[in-house]
Amino acid sequence: MENKKQILLTEEGYKKIENELEFLKTVRRKEVAERIKVAISFGDISENAEYDEAKNEQAQLEERIIKLENMLRNAVIIDESNIDASVVMIGSIVKVKDLDYDEELEYTMVGAAEADPYEFKISNESPVGKALLGRKAGDIVEVQVPDGIAKFEILDIRRQSGGTK
Repeated sequence: MENKKQILLTEEGYKKIENELEFLKTVRRKEVAERIKVAISFGDISENAEYDEAKNEQAQLEERIIKLENMLRNAVIIDESNIDASVVMIGSIVKVKDLDYDEELEYTMVGAAEADPYEFKISNESPVGKALLGRKAGDIVEVQVPDGIAKFEILDIRRQSGGTK
């Protein structure tokens, strides 16, 4: 039996998942059903590549819908108004200085379901996220990364909804 793990989400992340789910159910399902209908019209489906491809797409779509529904069912929304801006927690925006490369980076701490390194949204379960959680501005953290050990100095912590506390 699958262990029901809580999915930590910001309000923005929850809405993003809701919107994707709605799109998949209302738009993509119809598109895929139409593709299957067109493929069937080509005749014998036993050797019909278009039909096989459309059925595979339908299976992947339904799998994604189930995954999103489960995420929403198990979601715990982080109340960003209760975020203590003096310490790093999920929902915090953390400005750090990478001491090895002498560059400043800004990360948004999110639950694993929302993580997107291209948008600098890092998970509380990632190595950097784990190292930053619970720390304060001025702290220097060391993180085991694939290249060795990275050192970061926490410069600033704020909430997503606005200024520093």
